[in-house]
Amino acid sequence: MAERRLHGLQRVLGVNALFSTAYGNVGSSIYYALGLVASFALGMTPVVFVITGFIFYLTAATYAEATAMYPEAGGSSSFARHAFNEFWSFFAAWAQMLNYTITIAISAFFVPHYLGGVLGIDALRSSPADVFVGIGAVALLAFVNVRGAEESAGVNIALAVTDFMTQLVLVVVGLFLVFSPSTLVDNIQLGVAPTWKDFFLAIPVGMIAYTGIETISNMAEEAKDETKTIPAAINRVVIAVFAIYALLPAVALSALPVFTATANSEAVKAGEASPGDHVTLLGLTEKAGGYAGDPILGVVKQIHLGVLQKPSEIYVGLLAATILFIATNAGIIGVSRLVYSMGLHRQVPDRLRQLHPKYGTPWIGILLFGAIACVAMIPGKADFLGNMYAFGAMLSFTVAHMSVVWLRWTKPDVERPYTGPGNIPFRGRSLPGFAMFGGAFTGLAFLVVTFLHLDVAAAGVAWLALGMLIYPVYRRRQGLDLVTTTKIAVPLPVTDREAEYDSVLVALDSSRPYAPGALATAVKVAAQRRRGIYVLVTIPVPQSSPLDAELPEQELAAQAMIEQARLQGGRRVTGRTVKVRAGGAGKIIVDTATTIRARAIVMPLPPRTAAGTVFGKTVETVLGKRPCRVIIQSEPAPIQTAALKETHAGSA
Repeated sequence: MAERRLHGLQRVLGVNALFSTAYGNVGSSIYYALGLVASFALGMTPVVFVITGFIFYLTAATYAEATAMYPEAGGSSSFARHAFNEFWSFFAAWAQMLNYTITIAISAFFVPHYLGGVLGIDALRSSPADVFVGIGAVALLAFVNVRGAEESAGVNIALAVTDFMTQLVLVVVGLFLVFSPSTLVDNIQLGVAPTWKDFFLAIPVGMIAYTGIETISNMAEEAKDETKTIPAAINRVVIAVFAIYALLPAVALSALPVFTATANSEAVKAGEASPGDHVTLLGLTEKAGGYAGDPILGVVKQIHLGVLQKPSEIYVGLLAATILFIATNAGIIGVSRLVYSMGLHRQVPDRLRQLHPKYGTPWIGILLFGAIACVAMIPGKADFLGNMYAFGAMLSFTVAHMSVVWLRWTKPDVERPYTGPGNIPFRGRSLPGFAMFGGAFTGLAFLVVTFLHLDVAAAGVAWLALGMLIYPVYRRRQGLDLVTTTKIAVPLPVTDREAEYDSVLVALDSSRPYAPGALATAVKVAAQRRRGIYVLVTIPVPQSSPLDAELPEQELAAQAMIEQARLQGGRRVTGRTVKVRAGGAGKIIVDTATTIRARAIVMPLPPRTAAGTVFGKTVETVLGKRPCRVIIQSEPAPIQTAALKETHAGSA
């Protein structure tokens, strides 16, 4: 009989899902990056965003090539492992950890600023209230992620699309109502407003607008047809982001142009400028009458939309606060996955990746790095957070570029499903021009932000020094050298059996009780033609854990279900478990049924939801996309008999 082996981890994310998730992270940063960059670049802010957009394009090409080549989570850390050795992998991962930690801090820090702007509570737009609210947001989300609450992929995608469309509408409306080329030209006095020092400082700070490029790489193990979908999704993100970021700053500087501060200016009274200084309200804090804490809301307030003005301000402010709150959560999820991966590769003490015995999440890592993010917020300095992000990001991006260059040189014959643009023939090899130039730009940006900001240099070097202390000490205690890759062996969750074609598929959920009625129904259906019975048990994985995370309790429960099915159904029963994200079980059941050409799918009727619907999302998905007959089995109640609902593919 024909057989097909099915694997335990499923790749289910397509181009649209990858793009939406990545844009949801990258697109959120404009809500604070615009003000940070404008405080340095003044009238040159649109130019800075174009320059950083070009660097982002080169960096995205590097990530697309390397991730398609090695479709695994880790981003620059994974690239460095394959190109160099484990030490450089740790170095890149430690820089990434700084990125994620600062992303948590800066996203949470700006949430109260937008809320304060919408609600008219000025206290939320300045210290110490913004710090307290930001810390509260991080604490809340850390608690939620420790408990392993699952995100709704549909909600995230909807918010990402809403965010993009809002920014697009804002650009279009701004171009018609406030855009002024002459104002943009008048804003600039090269060497004076801004000074050359501030202009060059603004470039690495501007890279904070592209927070989240690592997202797609870290989802590589969940992408279907990854060699094609990953580069396609990255290219879409580049196009969408560049379209917005190239135009929105020009609209903003037309609405809030550069002006010369006078002795009576609020900026001078607040001590943020001296008489004669050139400033823009985009870069001034709320105390000086500016919008550095909520720059996009500040732009909306200057557009003058008539009767739609107030509703537009409320909508944009609430959307921005929501997007930044979700970006904070995304940073915590990134920390949890990264610390788990680093623990598996023996880069940090195993205790940090330890999963909570009940919730199955790396709770120690979540709490530790969440606490570090809270500490980073305490000074209440947004510019410091922005520069710290630039420090870590430029370092991580530079390592990624170097890795791709070295892989091209040392492994020219390895298959590359995608190659970036601008390749240079040299001595029989094809060198990646995009990575070489990209690495030069990000390396220079790293040097600029380090040497021109002593506080950033001190904090950044201290962070790296801490990592350089932890790594060798831990590796030597484990009896390992610094360069050899050693990964902890994670056992398979349960047997991975051969699946017969034409089987009856029984779909169960490890988070619910075993359903003997469903198996009994499958036995009756299979007996008609002596078919096999294939039991598929899905294990929901919290969004804050990697898809291959160890979930001992859930895996034991799933294995027990398969053993119970074997006892009940006999030797004809085979089965496996599969780990899924929230909302993904239905698609995996349909795909499995299609793969094994199942003759019927049997599922237990789930409990009624709070909304009172009879079928849950998983059952609705299976019914909507059923490739064969579907039987939904209601388990007998104490005084009720079993009820069967049956549908057939292509018929009522």
